[in-house]
Amino acid sequence: MIDLAAAPIGGLQVRSFRDASDYERLSELMCAANEHDGDPYMPTAHNLQVEMDGAPGTDPVRDVVLVELDGTVIAASGVKRVVRDGVPTYEIWGSVDPEYRRRALGTWLWGWSIEHVRTRAAVEDPDAPVAVGSFAEEAERGHRALLAAAGLRPVRHFFLMRRTGLEDVPDVPLPDGIEIRPVSPDQHRAIFDAETEAFRDHWGQREIGEGEFVATFARRELDTDLWVVAWAGDEVAGVVQNWVWPDENARLGIKRGWLEHISVRRPWRRRGLGRAITAASLVKLRAAGLEEGMLGVDSENPNGALGLYEGLGFKVHSRAAAYRRDLDR
Repeated sequence: MIDLAAAPIGGLQVRSFRDASDYERLSELMCAANEHDGDPYMPTAHNLQVEMDGAPGTDPVRDVVLVELDGTVIAASGVKRVVRDGVPTYEIWGSVDPEYRRRALGTWLWGWSIEHVRTRAAVEDPDAPVAVGSFAEEAERGHRALLAAAGLRPVRHFFLMRRTGLEDVPDVPLPDGIEIRPVSPDQHRAIFDAETEAFRDHWGQREIGEGEFVATFARRELDTDLWVVAWAGDEVAGVVQNWVWPDENARLGIKRGWLEHISVRRPWRRRGLGRAITAASLVKLRAAGLEEGMLGVDSENPNGALGLYEGLGFKVHSRAAAYRRDLDR
């Protein structure tokens, strides 16, 4: 339980997540906080529901708390359990309305979050070494300071990369024996499984559950005509899921497409396929009337992804880091 007597602001009310209507409140809070921080992630209520309902290791009613002042949600925090590289990791996230920052509200919520992690770990991982994790954008100075005070340290760095202007996308041929085909519903499972296999080589690897397969194809913004899927015969060799988020674009006043889940399976790496499907994705976005592309990349990706994207005109837009420490029980 959160100690209201220790609340840094008078009149606060703290409650558990109630029902689907709270996704709207979370969306409003996160969008306001992210826009203030320069983070382009602007989740809709529907997509938050799709993500949380489809994600194993988190139950909003159990794992999310909302802080209200005069009936308005001004902060929230949550916990999700994932197994990364074989280690149970409890990841803590939070958002605070910019108007109420610098009042120790985040630190107060962190106290609840870490106790909640200990409670869950005692039941779910009683005998295993357990990690606590979080993620922070470089611009989130207060968040980074909170994590440092809690003993978490950055263990991996990531870039958001942006390419403005899609008129001059280079023509990059596919490797011999590879072709790009339109996506049909009967291919969804093969595409999803190929991505899952490819990402097993990445840092922080985690197993992808059935709920995430369902969530991928349940989003209202789904348009697989934008996807680029490369085939070698009857096998998926590489994939780029291209997404357009209309609400996000309208709020930010941009025309942007996201290149997501960029992956090449092992047998087809080091042959230029990643470059070819990334360039083909930019062409798809241009044809759809978009003016820029954005993607995320692990700065230490062992397959040379950073150089590949820079070679196609992407530039670093912002930096972030994954933070971690062992859980003290």
